[in-house]
Amino acid sequence: MQPYEYQRRPLIEPDWTRLPGWRGVTRQQWESAQWQRAHCVKNVRQLRELLGELVDDRFYADLVADQQTTATMSMLVPPQMLNTMVPLSTPDTDSLYADPVRRYMLPVASDRHPDWPSHPYATRDSLHEHDMWVAEGLTHRYPTKVLAELLATCPQYCGHCTRMDLVGNSTSTVDKTRLELRPADRYDAIIGYLHRHPEVRDVVVSGGDVANIPWRHLEDFLARLLAIDTIRDIRLATKALMGLPQHWLAPDVVEGLGRVAQTAARRGVNLAIHTHINHANSVTPLVARAARTALEAGVRDVRNQGVLLRGVNASSADLLDLCFALQDEAGILPYYFYLCDMIPAAEHWRTPVATAQRLQHEMMGYLPGYATPRIVCDVPYVGKRWVHMVAEYDRERGISYWTKNYRTWLERDDGDALDRRYPYYDPIDTLPEAGQHWWRKEAARIHRTRAASPPAVATGSAAA
Repeated sequence: MQPYEYQRRPLIEPDWTRLPGWRGVTRQQWESAQWQRAHCVKNVRQLRELLGELVDDRFYADLVADQQTTATMSMLVPPQMLNTMVPLSTPDTDSLYADPVRRYMLPVASDRHPDWPSHPYATRDSLHEHDMWVAEGLTHRYPTKVLAELLATCPQYCGHCTRMDLVGNSTSTVDKTRLELRPADRYDAIIGYLHRHPEVRDVVVSGGDVANIPWRHLEDFLARLLAIDTIRDIRLATKALMGLPQHWLAPDVVEGLGRVAQTAARRGVNLAIHTHINHANSVTPLVARAARTALEAGVRDVRNQGVLLRGVNASSADLLDLCFALQDEAGILPYYFYLCDMIPAAEHWRTPVATAQRLQHEMMGYLPGYATPRIVCDVPYVGKRWVHMVAEYDRERGISYWTKNYRTWLERDDGDALDRRYPYYDPIDTLPEAGQHWWRKEAARIHRTRAASPPAVATGSAAA
């Protein structure tokens, strides 16, 4: 017997009419993007109306407590996603608590770690993307690649969102950063920068989620990108391929995507869609149809960038189940799994680098090489690094050190940037007692320091 036994499993679209609030919903309604958007669950009252007595009051109270005291993202869950996270037809609150998709889309207070809800070095913009803006919404971190955040909304809000500083509505604990320019002016500034910087060949078009941009506006922006001779790769970032596949199946979007793909092919530009799926339960026939429709329209690749999350997918079986569902049934290439970033209130989701290394080892050999995802750590001021690229690793204190081979826009005049070692921190509750004891003292020191002086922009150095 192998450590993991492969078995092909057909995709399933759960019966949404099993839930009290959707008993009369027709297939035509369900497959309408407009209906899905209009019936997103945005608060506990709406969730209670949907689920009724399938879930008891303790869950609703737990959810309210988290929204009032801890949540960094407001509640916004499309019916498509709720339908895959609620395997209920009879009252069963415990199954909802245990559901892997629920654990990151509808976090509750009891999910959070009681002693370490946040790492002492957690920050709202943990990757310093805002600090690296060269125009509003345009992050220039890598030498040849940029991230274009065209908007600050999504069709769904994930609890672990790495852009929780910018994306979504403000919560009781987070007053969000706001984009200030009109969209047209923001797009003009981004396009202008790219014209002036021919070293940039690769643009990730994101947000937020590009599915929330009216298609005519997105197509116009993509046409302007494709008119820049130096752009050779364009990647559209959209979790909505999974959370709202109905959008990507809408006739106007499919037709428009075909026009953009034809122009990209004529110019020799690689056009891809990057989506974000964390569990096999989220891969349904509608998701597969949306992915294959994009490929048929001419998109070169549809790739998945998941996040490694405790309680969701942090086992080799869960990761391989997801990868085979993507690769075999949906035509989506397993591409990356990121370690969850060091944002506030995320410690219960994060995994140690050592765990990621073990999982990478356990996944090898089952999938085709080109479809074996890489587990990466997005190190602040460094960027993506395969988890085995760590230069030094203090496992007792959970501090790993990483090197880099390029300067970010912030470090363009920093002569020491390529010689520095940059730290990343494991979740403290996973450390041995000696390491946790050290961090209790260190956390107190950090608190005293911050109380005594205003925060400064980091340079990659940290306590060791």
